Amino acid sequence: MDRPVTTLFMLMSLDGKISTGASDELDVDKDFPAIDGLREGLHQYYEIEQTTDLWSFNTGRVQEKMGVNEKPFPDKTPVSFVLLDNTHLTEHGITYLCRRSKEFVLITSNKEHPAFSVKEDNLHIIFQEKISLKEALCELKTSFGCERLTVQSGGTVNGMFLREKLLDNVDIVIAPALIGGKDTSSLVDGRSILSRDGLSGIGVLKLTDCTVLSDSYIRVRYQVVS
Repeated sequence: MDRPVTTLFMLMSLDGKISTGASDELDVDKDFPAIDGLREGLHQYYEIEQTTDLWSFNTGRVQEKMGVNEKPFPDKTPVSFVLLDNTHLTEHGITYLCRRSKEFVLITSNKEHPAFSVKEDNLHIIFQEKISLKEALCELKTSFGCERLTVQSGGTVNGMFLREKLLDNVDIVIAPALIGGKDTSSLVDGRSILSRDGLSGIGVLKLTDCTVLSDSYIRVRYQVVS
């Protein structure tokens, strides 16, 4: 394979929502710890997250929601981060991620991105006139030795991975919650299939494991077979 093996790893509600609402102020990481019946088992997701691949793919929007543009600089971790971003990260946010990462790779089509002004030894920029996830993944493997990649991005980018057949595995922790709302971000968003000609874009899965966790949480793992 000329790209890393990818695993979509996310926390979602039973109805597939990865946020608690349609506003950027709402977020499961911020809100679930304050909700009775959800806070008790939430630690299991973060414990499993610590066992995922040492290359992690995310987006600037998600990181902005998590406050990286304002947070104090963190300690170094063994994880290398890959972010897709055009407008959400500031110089501070880029520096924060460099300080946190073993290697930090930014994928962008913005020639004026603040990252071009940041001087950090572990910062690498993949610039593309038009974003191509497949080409970016191939470069991650050939130029940076990324063999396995955990995808933890937003629903729209998850949809791009799905439609471009770039997902190999799905690993989901399901929280015992129903959130609802058609505008609330889901596990896979983006463009919908409009005709049977688009059915080839559906990801067909084979269940490889289903584990009942404590406090009514469930972990399900699948292999993407087509």
